[in-house]
Amino acid sequence: MKVHDVLIIGAGPAGLATAIAAKEQHLDYVVLEKGVLVNSVFRFPVNMVFFTTPELIEIGNLPLVSPFDKPTRLEALRYYRRVVDTLGIDVCLGEEVLSVARDPSLDSEVFAVETRSNRAVRRVRHARAVVFAIGYYDHPNILGVPGEDLPHVHHYYDEAHAHYRQHVVVVGGRNSAAETALELFRAGVHVTLVHRQATLADSIKYWVRPDIENRIAEGSIPARFETRIVEIRPTTVVVEKHGVRDELPADAVYLMTGYHTDMSLLTEAGIAIDPETYLPAYDPQTFETNVPNLFVAGGTISGKNTAPIFIENGRFHGDAIVKVLAERAALLPR
Repeated sequence: MKVHDVLIIGAGPAGLATAIAAKEQHLDYVVLEKGVLVNSVFRFPVNMVFFTTPELIEIGNLPLVSPFDKPTRLEALRYYRRVVDTLGIDVCLGEEVLSVARDPSLDSEVFAVETRSNRAVRRVRHARAVVFAIGYYDHPNILGVPGEDLPHVHHYYDEAHAHYRQHVVVVGGRNSAAETALELFRAGVHVTLVHRQATLADSIKYWVRPDIENRIAEGSIPARFETRIVEIRPTTVVVEKHGVRDELPADAVYLMTGYHTDMSLLTEAGIAIDPETYLPAYDPQTFETNVPNLFVAGGTISGKNTAPIFIENGRFHGDAIVKVLAERAALLPR
């Protein structure tokens, strides 16, 4: 039976960077990804432009060449495919991790990782260490209002053309909501922005902020501030501000209210999770959790507040993790 030095869960930039570091240290590793390569980037809006410059999302010392100041989603997807091919990273796509636990039938230091492929094939892999680099983009924050499960309600935005001349309500006040509203507006969509706070968030990209503020000021994109969604109906959205309710026409609704890491896999593995913040217990120097040899990387460490962790800083977590693993591997008999 094969026992890997480390299994890395998630083939996003943080997971791939961890794999690159593991390969450089000659550790026996494999990356497991339930979706496609860099699955979160793949699910970004089709026309998305990154906030950062190309060098800040690079991994493996390979340059991301772009004619633009900031790379596009398409360029990023092409880049990460090239990284995996050039460096020969061992990635198993379409293989979801179901559980991570100590294997009582083996050495107490070995983890059994049960997986299921996208063809429903189950298997158990073994490793001395596991890195959770599962991100947060797969799990949207739910409002919990009636009608949220209707087919015209979306937590992810793709592109605008399908909504030409429709009435669309965009919910949220951060960058994703602002960019979604602007792109819809420019595609001939009647957009209304609904936000529960009094102003837009400070985190909106500096080149997006004046655009969305000007569109709101001129009335091109009507905005309902200090307003919450009460109910979503087949053709309208019921909103409430200061106890007064109103009804907005809505052929589609985009709930751009953020995302969070699904902590159930970590909790079942014994990792302590703060019930208020969703933050896992980990050492900020080594990224090791309260369970020895279980590590977290990338967006997994962010909890509910996902803003501070993105590719530009999460890509360095793997170096710290692999440094610890390489030191421990050197003490093992080979």
